[in-house]
Amino acid sequence: MRPTPAVERRRRARRGSVARPVNGRLYRASFLVVVIPLLLVAFASSRTGVLAAPELPPNFDGPGAEALATELSTSYPNRAPGSAGALGAASWVRDELRGFGLPVSTDAWTGRLPGGGTARLQNVWAVARGQSRNAIVVMAHRDDTGVGPGANDNASGTAALIELARGYAASAGAAGGPAVLPAHSIVFLSTDAGAAGGLGALRFAERLPLRVEAVVNLTGIAGRRAPRLLFSGDTPHTAASLLLDTAARRISEQTGAEPQRATVLAQLIDLGFPFTLGEQGPFVARGVPAVTVTTGGERAAPAFTDRPKGLDVSHLTQLGRAAQELVGSLDLGVQPEHGTPAFVWVGGRAVRGWAVALLLIALLVPYLVTVVDLLAHTRRRRIPIAPAFRSLARRVAFWLFAGVLFVVFGLLGAWPRDPSRPPNPAIEAAGDWPVLPLLLLVLLLAACWLGWRRRLTPRRRIAPEELLAGNVAALVGAGVVALLVLATNPYALLFCLPALHAWLWLPQVRDRGAGVRWPVFAVGLIGPLLPVLSLGLRFGLGFDAPWYLLELVSVRYVSPAAFAIALAGGACAAQLAMVAAGRYAPYPRPGERTARRPIRSAARRFGATRGGRYPAR
Repeated sequence: MRPTPAVERRRRARRGSVARPVNGRLYRASFLVVVIPLLLVAFASSRTGVLAAPELPPNFDGPGAEALATELSTSYPNRAPGSAGALGAASWVRDELRGFGLPVSTDAWTGRLPGGGTARLQNVWAVARGQSRNAIVVMAHRDDTGVGPGANDNASGTAALIELARGYAASAGAAGGPAVLPAHSIVFLSTDAGAAGGLGALRFAERLPLRVEAVVNLTGIAGRRAPRLLFSGDTPHTAASLLLDTAARRISEQTGAEPQRATVLAQLIDLGFPFTLGEQGPFVARGVPAVTVTTGGERAAPAFTDRPKGLDVSHLTQLGRAAQELVGSLDLGVQPEHGTPAFVWVGGRAVRGWAVALLLIALLVPYLVTVVDLLAHTRRRRIPIAPAFRSLARRVAFWLFAGVLFVVFGLLGAWPRDPSRPPNPAIEAAGDWPVLPLLLLVLLLAACWLGWRRRLTPRRRIAPEELLAGNVAALVGAGVVALLVLATNPYALLFCLPALHAWLWLPQVRDRGAGVRWPVFAVGLIGPLLPVLSLGLRFGLGFDAPWYLLELVSVRYVSPAAFAIALAGGACAAQLAMVAAGRYAPYPRPGERTARRPIRSAARRFGATRGGRYPAR
């Protein structure tokens, strides 16, 4: 017979007991601090407006640009950085720009490519002098992966760059036309190694020869997919809102539809985990407003399909004219705001990044308040908490040791180290992860863990109070990790908050079945997995995403501080998982510790399984 509701209520653990330690009322009341940040988010969103369009209609020659793209991709189908085709393509671009009477400059250097090789690289640019030395840069990389002719990525962008240069050369009188100077100097930049991680764009961004007001990057603009704008950076910043909205307006005027942008969640992920394959990234990271116009999406189409017959002339014409009008709008004298503050675009409105960061910080407060109360609860009940913290410290030490070992392997040349830009996933070096060193690292860590875990495995029945202490110590550690994340990048709290708010209730469901404990733990993993899922789904890496993420760490695109914080968070998660699995043990007291060394203990266990006999110590 089913018990009555009154009996069921009596069987429920008393609030504040070891079985029900989390103060739910305090947790819910703490969410009142979120109200003000929510109001600020609402009031901090606005429509930024757009710059006016030039009075003269665009004269961009789409069929002429298509002919240039076809000529470049057929004459130099292999333009991989450092190849003979890349050198020939650089000379071809240089000759085309010089034919307009514009002064042409070349920056040549020896750079390291993904995979460890070096190559001679060149940036080529021409300048249409304006009334001011402040410059607007129109940019396109001319190289390809070497697999296909690269007709769209990026012969189309290079062809559009040359066609735009022709128009400005004529207006400036360089080719016999009327001398009508633009308000700003216009730089037409052809970069190298764009398909190898944007090394040419990084080089130019680090050594700006002029004061650059804005950058318009053209990449794969003759594809059949819908036009798209890329605006994230290598740091938690985005393109200036006025530049982005003006670019969107100019494109919609030519195509009849708004260009695609990253979703709200994708924008938040890009702020929390700054990553972009677009060449606007190095400029945005250095405070220069920059935007990429493309039809290739977050990641370009496969190289073997990128042939001249697949060029979409209508898209090439429309986006070429939109780029010409965008440069004209920027040249009218009203520039985007200086710098690159963070924005999140929701619909047609831009929400300022500081309001989003404040909201994320406010969402952290209920967790911290409840964890402090939970820690005080263990102290009031005189539950020993020090052994749980020592167990956590031992786990953190092992995870950080694993990170140090990973770095040591990198210093020995096991992993790729240069350059400091994310490698293009389409090139072989990005997916050719060294399996043997990785296997050796895993085996070495497994062997070390056999000795490290001796004092982390249960040797007796663990009391409920000790299990609660193990949970509380891990939750306090996770709170410290969240504060470190806040100090380095507040937007990265997006990856911590789901875990914190889900795992906070693990002590409450500790006595429930595995069908309750593990789903609660799994929900918390959603946040930390967001960067991996973003790499796998948005950038087409699939199951290679974890290895690519390690490659970003090895080339130092992910900072060592962020790597160490992530490892410490992994140690806290590991302790919570051990409590949920029933495999947690507090750090043993001196009388509980064994005197055997790891190798001797392993040998005794091996001998026992083989029937051998070893003398007792």
